[in-house]
Amino acid sequence: MTIVNVRARRGILVLGGAVALSACGFRLAGSDPLPGVLARPYLSLKDPYTDFSREFEHQLKSAGATMQQVRANSTASIDVSKDLVEQRTLSVSATNIPTEYELTYTVTFAVLGTDKLLLAPQTISLSKDYSFQENVLLAKEHEADILRQQMARDLVAIAMRRLTSLK
Repeated sequence: MTIVNVRARRGILVLGGAVALSACGFRLAGSDPLPGVLARPYLSLKDPYTDFSREFEHQLKSAGATMQQVRANSTASIDVSKDLVEQRTLSVSATNIPTEYELTYTVTFAVLGTDKLLLAPQTISLSKDYSFQENVLLAKEHEADILRQQMARDLVAIAMRRLTSLK
């Protein structure tokens, strides 16, 4: 067999597998469609520049929502009333220098329809801890940024699952 024939057969097998999986109802995790009431949502954010806010808007658009600039034009309003990252010292060294921190990311949101509350206020919180070493300050600050961004993505995934459960 030639390389072209092998590639063609592989392509056919991959395509056939994809068709078979979609026929049985298989979907990738997190790919549930948004309900019709969220087709044209208005997103009310305390701060549109936080990690959560940017990722949430991106995921809503990726799920097919057409974001509205004016609440009156929307099918529903998603109000994010809390978007807060807190850092707490967990432990200190004998010289009173912090050696471990805990990051907590908390988000509260609710969904309002045109005439009723569709989803009562939901508070989601995630915490992660990380060690701190003064001699690698830049690396540890970068680690904290990465943790915060990952927690924001995880919070958005949880929020999106809750939104897809709306009818």
